[in-house]
Amino acid sequence: MDRIRLVGGNELHGEIPISGAKNAALPLMIASLLTKDPLVLENVPRLADVTQLERILENHGVDVAVHGRRVQTLEGQRMTLQAAEIVDTTAPYELVSTMRASFWVIGPLLARAHEARVSLPGGCAIGTRPVDLFLYGLKELGAEIEIDEGYVVARAPKGGLRGARINFPKVTVGATHVILMAATLAKGTTVIENAAMEPEVSDLAECLVKMGAKITGIGTRTLTIEGVDELHGATHEVVADRIEAGTYAMATAMTGGNVLLKNARAIHLQAALDKLTAAGAQFTSEPNGIRIYRNGNGIQAVDVETEPFPGFATDLQAQFMGLMTMAQGVSHIRETIFENRFMHVAELARFGADIKVDGQVATVTGVSQLKGAQVMATDLRASVSLVIAGLAAKGETVVNRIYHLDRGFERLEDKLSAVGAEIERVTG
Repeated sequence: MDRIRLVGGNELHGEIPISGAKNAALPLMIASLLTKDPLVLENVPRLADVTQLERILENHGVDVAVHGRRVQTLEGQRMTLQAAEIVDTTAPYELVSTMRASFWVIGPLLARAHEARVSLPGGCAIGTRPVDLFLYGLKELGAEIEIDEGYVVARAPKGGLRGARINFPKVTVGATHVILMAATLAKGTTVIENAAMEPEVSDLAECLVKMGAKITGIGTRTLTIEGVDELHGATHEVVADRIEAGTYAMATAMTGGNVLLKNARAIHLQAALDKLTAAGAQFTSEPNGIRIYRNGNGIQAVDVETEPFPGFATDLQAQFMGLMTMAQGVSHIRETIFENRFMHVAELARFGADIKVDGQVATVTGVSQLKGAQVMATDLRASVSLVIAGLAAKGETVVNRIYHLDRGFERLEDKLSAVGAEIERVTG
């Protein structure tokens, strides 16, 4: 099984190209089920989750062609998806259980084929992440839903889904994606209140508009969708990954140095950049990305609370905790999105980090030096916090079970080594 080996102590200097966002690419790929025409996606990241979703979509009848899959470049690939005919409306357990986002096919299948049988989802073990809000929204659109032996069985009413006013009791990215896609082909008008405002939701909405959907309120808490009879093909570039950009920004702050995060957008990362500035790093927005750098001053302790966008992203919480392990002072990190997202704490402690957890709050007392260690990745985002710690630790660090990393970070070791990190993938 592959591992990542790194030796800490090097500053980072140079340019890191930021890949297309995984959390945008996956719903965009699923949107191909809404039309019989080709959907062309550009800047698609080379990730294990993307490959797994290809298999799931092919099971439904989507013809997937990938251009540039094996090209040795840090730039994204081009993907053409065409669901000329939906041949199967069942998403089986053996496919869906490995990745939560694959459950989202239920929306387009219901909208276009008027039925779906989708296994309850799997994915990272960072919380229960129930699907109740997905099902609430689909029921509001008129779907009849039952749970049968671990599957959600959904049927649209005669004539298809119908528009409705849906007010989510809490912000939910996944359910916003699903209801947004389903509503594009529903009869009448759908209004989604308390919709997620994440850039990946806006990216999906903008692609759907290119496909012929009628959507207003993009980027706000209220989305209004006028249903249309059918959608057509389009070409769309996947937005840059703000989580990857934030991760490399924190790695630069941790080690010192000066790195241009090519293609990153500060407007998508402002909450994290504000916290990094408070911690002692500096950034400037440039025409082709964000430049992050830290002078000789030490890292300062900063408190963080995760929130839905535009607040501090839960997907950057572990990385920021890694940074705070060497901060001067005491920081408090409050996780409000997921109830089990501190699994990385025990692994960071192996470096000599001083972290205490009380419920949903982690108290981090900074130490002057971390020491390299054998550590184990526990989930997608937590995995990279161990890399951040290892980049600054004295001596050698080995990160095991890095298949979690491969789900969400494209060629991480190549990108970091290109800016001066001593890091490599070890196979076998």
